[in-house]
Amino acid sequence: MSLRILLAAVLTGLYSGAEACTNLIVGKGASADGSVIVTYNADDYGSFGFLCHYPAARHKKGETRSVYDWETNNYRGEIEEVAETYNVIGNMNEHQLTVVETTFGGREELVDSTGLLDYGSLIYIALQRSRTAREAIGVITELVKKYGYASEGESFTLADSNEAWIMEMIGKGPDEKGAVWVAVRIPDDCVSAHANHSRIRRFPLKDKDNCLYSPDVISFARKKGYFKGKDADFSFSEAYAPADFSALRFCEARVWSFFNRCSRGMEKYLPYASGTDPKAEPMPLYIVPSSKLSVQDVKNMMRDHYEGTPFALDNDPGQGPYEAPYRPTPLTWEVDGKNYFNERPISTQQTAFTLVAQMRSWLPAYVGGVLWFGCDDPNMIAYTPVYCCTDRVPECYSNQLADACTFSFKNAFWVCNWVSNMIYPRYNQLFGDLAAVRNRLENDYGSLQEKVEKEAVALAAGSKGEPEARKYLTAYTDRVAQGMLDQWMELAKYLIVKYNDQAIKREKDGVYERTEGGFVKPVIRPGFPERYRRQIVKETGDRFLVPQGK
Repeated sequence: MSLRILLAAVLTGLYSGAEACTNLIVGKGASADGSVIVTYNADDYGSFGFLCHYPAARHKKGETRSVYDWETNNYRGEIEEVAETYNVIGNMNEHQLTVVETTFGGREELVDSTGLLDYGSLIYIALQRSRTAREAIGVITELVKKYGYASEGESFTLADSNEAWIMEMIGKGPDEKGAVWVAVRIPDDCVSAHANHSRIRRFPLKDKDNCLYSPDVISFARKKGYFKGKDADFSFSEAYAPADFSALRFCEARVWSFFNRCSRGMEKYLPYASGTDPKAEPMPLYIVPSSKLSVQDVKNMMRDHYEGTPFALDNDPGQGPYEAPYRPTPLTWEVDGKNYFNERPISTQQTAFTLVAQMRSWLPAYVGGVLWFGCDDPNMIAYTPVYCCTDRVPECYSNQLADACTFSFKNAFWVCNWVSNMIYPRYNQLFGDLAAVRNRLENDYGSLQEKVEKEAVALAAGSKGEPEARKYLTAYTDRVAQGMLDQWMELAKYLIVKYNDQAIKREKDGVYERTEGGFVKPVIRPGFPERYRRQIVKETGDRFLVPQGK
């Protein structure tokens, strides 16, 4: 659901949650090692995060596949199967193709509830049927043309080891099957992003190497009265998803924050990203970064809370006494008949799962594609490597032992959320301990990557060939994921012992301090931070003032 529709629904009390995701994109010439890098935060209150898997298969002529709605799991219908489908782990397939999304909503009257295929079904069917980003664009658009499109306006990121594309698509309403769409290739030396608002404006009509679009993308807008003017002046975003305050402040501001961390001079786009001036100059679809980005840089950018910007979450009472960069749902709230809002950063507590996809053209596909994956807010997890050849889901990332209503200590989503929800209420006291574990693990995974991949390539060159390398990488993926879960369980135990009852046990060299008799030494009782104490005095005056001399 689009955030524009969400805003209206929240204000009328009709809607309690919505998907609102973030994609960051780094071309191979903009990355430090030549990787194409793509990210995804799957943000949706109440959703359960897990790693999906579709095994490679061959299918008989005439065979069909059932389609289930991605958000509700309700049966939608059948489509024809193809002769061969590829192994898919999460949002990457065995050929290093990655497909992710954000919903921009757009014009409500263009939703066709009679269409068969929703955005999620399109993503995973395309991953099973395509080797490259260009192929995936063709698969998605042909499927929609044949079976109809059931979702709102959608921005897709489609990337392989050489190219990254943004494709935006919206239906034609209940009276016409299919969709209108445009796809633009991100230049290799550039970065881009989208976050729940349509970002493709004008596009080159005669550059088939870098831009693809439906034949009626402009004529349909004319027919519906969304556009008048020359074809060269047509803007997909302005025609099909006109911006308002929520589209800018809740969505484009996230893109602005990413661009701002990549390049100087982004201040000129603040009037646009802040939503204060809808007629202000919009941001470009992509920019050249000031320096090349590593995979770790991009992971850290997924943890962004607008630090050091006008949107920062550290300068208002909403941060609470312990300076948390999180705000409770919904995005908008009312006081005395007036509507107010919370900032919406890239990193947010409702993330069900998050990934950073790394695709490398100079390596064999089975080892070149890595899905750095985690369940829960990227700020609060350690991304673990999932190789694209992996043919089984690590137990802790599966949906076999738990779901949105079933807790399990063997499940990463629930253990990570358990730890996060211990930290949120006392963020500035507890977060440093989580960050230390998170950073140590990610450093370990990064330092092991080259060694693990060399071993896999060596195994592929041996007598048993590539299957042995795939087996090795699958086992490594599983071992690291389960090891992360073990570390998070230990972190949970550590936090409850150290910070029990809003006090802090004394430590020295990683060991709790004890008396000579073996009892714990008196705990530290820090109380509220100085800033918050002053706020209490400001709001209560002398109510809690201790009388002099008593």
